[in-house]
Amino acid sequence: MNRLASLYARVRRYPLGTRLFSRAVTWRAPYFASISPHIRELRSGLCEVAIRDRRAVHNHLGTVNAIALCAMCELAAGTMVEASLPTSLRWIPRGMSVRYLKKAEGALLARAEAPPFEATLHGDVIVLVRVTNRAGEAVMEADITMYVSPRRTA
Repeated sequence: MNRLASLYARVRRYPLGTRLFSRAVTWRAPYFASISPHIRELRSGLCEVAIRDRRAVHNHLGTVNAIALCAMCELAAGTMVEASLPTSLRWIPRGMSVRYLKKAEGALLARAEAPPFEATLHGDVIVLVRVTNRAGEAVMEADITMYVSPRRTA
């Protein structure tokens, strides 16, 4: 278990621990604060990010804005990869392909999953993220390409 996954496992034992962890992540990557995410689950190979239904993420039609959905997917994928990679590797998002499946209304959950990452991994890795509504219906899917490479040694 790497440092990020280990930290999450420790803080989740406390009341509001996952909410404070989520705030710390948005402090490190401030743009994601715009969607007020809650990282509900994080371990190697899995990250779940929830957002509430609130006006700040709505578009002119009253549904959740496409860019808010993309931010949610990128946060889930990036956090999952960060919690999954061996410390000898680093990553950066390289691209995103999205499919909007139906209106995104209400509270939403983005789930990013991937098989275990090998320490010898190098190159593009595609992470699938699925966003569902409260009824469990998929409203969006994203394929996020992450470029994985060896971490530079200081």
